[in-house]
Amino acid sequence: MPNIKSAIKRVKVAERNQTKNRTWRTSVRTVKAQVIASTSTSKDACQKALNNAYKVIDTAVSKGILHKNAAARRKSRLAKLANTVTAKKKK
Repeated sequence: MPNIKSAIKRVKVAERNQTKNRTWRTSVRTVKAQVIASTSTSKDACQKALNNAYKVIDTAVSKGILHKNAAARRKSRLAKLANTVTAKKKK
């Protein structure tokens, strides 16, 4: 533990930010898993899960957890997965 007052504060702030960042990163992983799981169910459920994933990922970007390009890549991959599933169900 640091002895300097400002360093002590930085440790506390870093721990608080680490907790917030971990929460959002976990949420992003959770919605990704929900989209993957919903691909085996109906098209509507898959679309709802995808919309929810977009919302969570965009929020993580606005809070500085994810870089905007990383978020775009994740959303693109999820959309690609959802599109292949809906294309299979149409046939």
